[in-house]
Amino acid sequence: MKKITVLLLLALLLVPKAQAQDKGAGIVAAVAGLAAIGGAIVAVEQMKEQAELKATEWVLNYQPEMTSFSLKTLDFDGKKGKDMSATSLITYKIQEFQLAEKPELDGKKFVLFGFTSYGWVNEYGVDFSKVRWMIIDAEEWLNMMAVYVKTASSERDEASIKERLRNGKIVNRGVKERFDTTINFYKMEGDMYTVRNYNDAMKFVYNERTLGIYLKETQNLVQIGRDDIIKIHDFFYGED
Repeated sequence: MKKITVLLLLALLLVPKAQAQDKGAGIVAAVAGLAAIGGAIVAVEQMKEQAELKATEWVLNYQPEMTSFSLKTLDFDGKKGKDMSATSLITYKIQEFQLAEKPELDGKKFVLFGFTSYGWVNEYGVDFSKVRWMIIDAEEWLNMMAVYVKTASSERDEASIKERLRNGKIVNRGVKERFDTTINFYKMEGDMYTVRNYNDAMKFVYNERTLGIYLKETQNLVQIGRDDIIKIHDFFYGED
């Protein structure tokens, strides 16, 4: 609600006082418009809070060994309500820590994926029964990215791929180590795909600028944007 109040005050400040009496209707329209924007911001914030609550509940139920941890959504910032309804994946960063007077996030890192199905956001709110959860650590992420690189490029030496991933980072055009791109991704058109089996639960589908995860059980194709891949990889291997 604080954000709505700020927006309303901003609307009043933007309209000169000398014009306020003659353009009362304009002020009302401006305030109404900003209030609508503020309402949308609040709605997304509420969805973010709900999503973090459900993710925390999942961790408490299925990861009982975690007794001290931080959990944050990775991909809600800057999104609108209509963007969220079209979102097929929610990503959370999790990191354990040791209890202390001033705890520091220095423990093991995980990423929790929430794979959504059509209709998970509707006029009544968020339906988390349409979300399937999967948690991974740095080693599993490295395995996934090695297969992703095989899907997106002609490189086939898995040991070499993993070594480059540990020392470098994934960028839009491939895998980069320091100043050089050491693995180049295929330059594909938007309607071209390559597919590789990952495990009994999923296949990887590479398309320009995205990684697709095909969930065999639900027969849903979930897309992870390249920016999110970069953020996750940096979380596991790029942060101190």
